[in-house]
Amino acid sequence: MFKKILIANRGEIACRVIRTAQRMGIATVAVYSDADAEALHVRMADEAVPIGPAPSGESYLKIERIVEACRMTGAEAVHPGYGFLSENAAFATALATAGVAFIGPGPEAIAAMGDKIQSKRLARDAGVSSVPGQLAVIPDADSAVKIARDIGYPVMIKASAGGGGKGMRIAASDEETREGFRSAASEAKSSFADDRIFIEKYIEEPRHIEIQVLGDTFGNLVYLGERECSIQRRHQKVIEEAPSPFLDNDTRKAMGRQAVALARAVGYRSAGTVEFIVDRDRNFYFLEMNTRLQVEHPVTELVTGLDLVELMIRIAAGDPLPFTQKDVRLEGWAIEARIYAEDPSRNFLPSTGRLIRYRPPAGAGLRLDTGVFEGAEISVYYDPMIAKLVASGPDRDTAIERLRGALDSFYVAGVQHNIAFLAAVAAKPRFRAGALSTDFIAEEFRGGVTPPSGFVEPDRVILLAAALAHRRIRERETATDGKLAGAHIEIAERSVVLLDGRPYPVSLRPEDDAYRIAIGEEICSAATDWQPGEVLLQIRVGERVATVQIERQAGAAFRLVHGGVVRRAQVLAPRAAQLLALMPEKQASDTSRLLLSPMPGLLSSVAVRQGQEVKAGEPLAVVEAMKMENILRAERDGRVARIRANPGDSLAVDQVILEFE
Repeated sequence: MFKKILIANRGEIACRVIRTAQRMGIATVAVYSDADAEALHVRMADEAVPIGPAPSGESYLKIERIVEACRMTGAEAVHPGYGFLSENAAFATALATAGVAFIGPGPEAIAAMGDKIQSKRLARDAGVSSVPGQLAVIPDADSAVKIARDIGYPVMIKASAGGGGKGMRIAASDEETREGFRSAASEAKSSFADDRIFIEKYIEEPRHIEIQVLGDTFGNLVYLGERECSIQRRHQKVIEEAPSPFLDNDTRKAMGRQAVALARAVGYRSAGTVEFIVDRDRNFYFLEMNTRLQVEHPVTELVTGLDLVELMIRIAAGDPLPFTQKDVRLEGWAIEARIYAEDPSRNFLPSTGRLIRYRPPAGAGLRLDTGVFEGAEISVYYDPMIAKLVASGPDRDTAIERLRGALDSFYVAGVQHNIAFLAAVAAKPRFRAGALSTDFIAEEFRGGVTPPSGFVEPDRVILLAAALAHRRIRERETATDGKLAGAHIEIAERSVVLLDGRPYPVSLRPEDDAYRIAIGEEICSAATDWQPGEVLLQIRVGERVATVQIERQAGAAFRLVHGGVVRRAQVLAPRAAQLLALMPEKQASDTSRLLLSPMPGLLSSVAVRQGQEVKAGEPLAVVEAMKMENILRAERDGRVARIRANPGDSLAVDQVILEFE
């Protein structure tokens, strides 16, 4: 067994690998860029080696610096994690040349599966079901249109070297194919230095279901069940679970056997994942093979009881698999939610900054994989993941309830994040029913991520929280003021709670160890131990306990979050509420004539010039952030009056790019 390994990665996956290595008694070496000098993975490792400036192209993607770090520290093996160099055949070869083991598959398998065109040809030869499409490299946009017409719309335009949702576009017309070809090729070139593109049929109402495979150097191969990864946004996974609520045993076995057949065809060793698209009739088609540990591997670990990182390390050290296919058992259910620093209200654009507060939940059936801590910085240079929250239980309903409760209790401040959005997804009846597809988010959030316009079930808890918080604050104030001579303050029983401006009359008074609360015709007894200043307010109503995130805001208001619903609440005396209703509303500034940058990023290009007439929907500019190209389009017809930013400029959120007449 290895005595020392180096982790060629950062963030939560580096921390994840370090934990297992430490449990195995293996010393660990971290590498870090200038931006990560104080990162959690650096603190956790036994040794840490600086490898360059913040941009990943000058640090984490520099093969020679990783190899040199191995030489300096005496590391015998390298775990690549996911992303960065994890699927780079040249990296595995360079390590082998240096006499360092690569904790992953051989370079031949990486190269074969990393080329999406070659991998689909290999899959067909191995008898694996494949999507109809054109597997030759497409030279230009005109050729792409011709091929798309032959296949039949809609089609998926994909980068041969793509992954992580980059270099992928869906097209339903000739115009969309031309634009999709150009943008996918450009994005792929900047992300992978490879702009080769191919096209295949887009399967409608698709599910994304993948099979975890594991092989050793002795030719033993097994599959460890499936993961349902259909909840996606921009082709990037958001929530994953194991097992799938859709597969039956026969389909599971058929997919597993085909995944093993493909792995055997390329002499695969270590952990890998074969991804399939599955249609409504459980027909499945090969998508790609990821020759690395997946982000979502924890759900497989929780239902199999296996540590995939440990198995990868043992296989790389020459150990045989300690079990066979008949020994694999799936027990229970696990669901993972990816916590990202991104702003759902701005179309999920990345958010950067310092984690001023970071309070993850803990409890039965919860696992947290993270690479941050309170005070850590979410950098513009890397993927904005904060953590992976995994809930498990004996069945799917239990796992969902644990996930929902944990999301309500997961408090983050300092950056925008997607926690409330994840809770909103988990609260959808369609999610509970397991009626998933890769179109789930687009279909369930058609108007974007905005607060519900009417009263919804979580508002009942939010109303209670607002009333209770106001009462507890008044009790604190009364206790303080009551110490002054002659002071006596009565706390009014009746008030009005405004939720996003909508009034709800409330009556609240103490009763035994709780409070009797009447909201309209509904009356309940609720208890809380909340104290002003705390960010989580727990409400006990009978046997049920609900958690609400609470922040005090200006104007005697609260920001309250529960069940994926975010509300601004004010608690006023009835007369004050009447007077407030008579006040004119403050009007927001008119920015309709401005094109604003929706995120911090780099202005890649401006597609228009001063004085040009544009039509609604036409592209105006491209902003690049986190290596993703974001096309900004005209919301209405107009004429460009002035260009306010130039290609190559670094943009702040809401910085003006251009203005219209």
